[in-house]
This record gives sequence, structure tokens and C-alpha cells, in this order.
Amino acid sequence: MPETSPASKTSTSHKTVRSGTIYDFDMKERRRESLERAEKLKAELGDEPITGTDGRIAYRFVKRVFDFAFSAAVLVLLSWLFVIIAILVKVDDPEGPVFFKQTRVGKNGREFEMLKFRSMCVDAEEKLADLKELNEKTGPVFKIAEDPRITRVGKWLRKLSLDELPQFINVLRSDMSVVGPRPALPNEVATYNDYQCQRLLVKPGMTCYWQTRRNRDSITFDEWVDLDLLYIKKCSAWSDLKLIIQTVGVVLTAQGN
Repeated sequence: MPETSPASKTSTSHKTVRSGTIYDFDMKERRRESLERAEKLKAELGDEPITGTDGRIAYRFVKRVFDFAFSAAVLVLLSWLFVIIAILVKVDDPEGPVFFKQTRVGKNGREFEMLKFRSMCVDAEEKLADLKELNEKTGPVFKIAEDPRITRVGKWLRKLSLDELPQFINVLRSDMSVVGPRPALPNEVATYNDYQCQRLLVKPGMTCYWQTRRNRDSITFDEWVDLDLLYIKKCSAWSDLKLIIQTVGVVLTAQGN
């Protein structure tokens, strides 16, 4: 009888066979946790309809003043970092541009061009179709842990969340807010149902509840939507400030992906 290798033992340590089927107990546990989180989110959301913030004039004014002042300060104080990142991106892949522009959907379905430091190869969009079957997310969102389209510099930009810095320009332009649901792609929004479309009731943001969760890689798209709607329902100047502080912690501990 052949001896089982250590690697083989490790890979099956949490699995067993029943009726010819391998059950992954880790996966079962993750699903259980996901269901528990989803139930808690639904309970917090309640049955009241999500109305957005259009009627909250004072909050919207304070939020816009903060967005403008904060994004302007970041762009000025970190201008040296923008220059360094631009040089690194260009040296790593001279053929492509420094910035990546992509159409995203904002409040009430308005489209805008979102900016990022380019972290992928020039033909990343064309290669997406070949990677669709590897998608590790549910719903219309695409994400895989080891995306072959990411450049060497791009890997670290994403790890440190530095690729998102140009979005402060979007915030300055009022396309986005510092805090709010992440802006989706038009083809993703096209698949939304009425419940999911409620994400578009407020301006999209650079960070929100999902971005500050340590277990965010295991969060399903439906949970992500619920988290965004919970933010819209409970948002305030204080909650926005707490989310910004939590996001800084995420960035400093390199939890980006």
C-alpha cells in the first residue's frame, strides 16, 4: 500500500467521504457562518424601506464639506507619493498608462469615470472573459485571489490599497464620497434586482462596511449588498468618521487584495 505524503494528509485533514462524495467541513463551517451573518444583517435592516439621504440636508452638507476638504488635503499632502507610484507603475510596465480609467455607476444610476493607479496589464479587460470561470465571488462581482493580470508593482499597490488613491480626485469632483457603497460596473448594475438597486440611493464611496471587515473575502454578494444598505440606513457623520478610522487601520496592516 503506497505511503500517504504529508501534503496529501494536510489537504484532506478537514474532509471525509460519504456515499462517494467528499465533504469539506471547512466549507460547511464557512457556509454556516455566512448564514448566521446574513440573518443578523437582515434583523438589523428590519422591514422599513431604504429611503436614502436626500431629505437629510444638514448631513449631506457636512458630508460634502468634509469630502472636499479631506480629499484636497490628501491630494496635496501625498502628492510626493503620487509621483513615486507613477514612476514605479511606468517602470514596471512602460507600455501602459499610469492611471486606469473605468466607467462606474454612481448615485441614481449616473455613470462616471473612476480613477485608479493601474495595477494590471494593459489588456486586462480583454483577458477577463478567459478567467470568468475562476470567479471566487457570488453574484455579478468578479474577484480571484491570484489574478494573473496583476503586475508586480500592482500586487503591492493593491496589498497596501495605494491603487485607490486617485479616487480622491473623484471625491473632489463630487462623483464619489469618501464613505459609501463601492461603485459598480454598468454590466453589474444591469443584473441588479430592485432590492440591490437601493445601493444607488447615495453617492458611491472609497470605503464602507465591507472594506473594513476582516472576513470580507468570505462575504457573499448578497451580504455585501445588505451591508451597504445597512450603511445607507444608519449613516451619520460619526459613523462615517469611524469607518474612515477603521479603513486607515486596514491600510496600515496591509489587508488589501
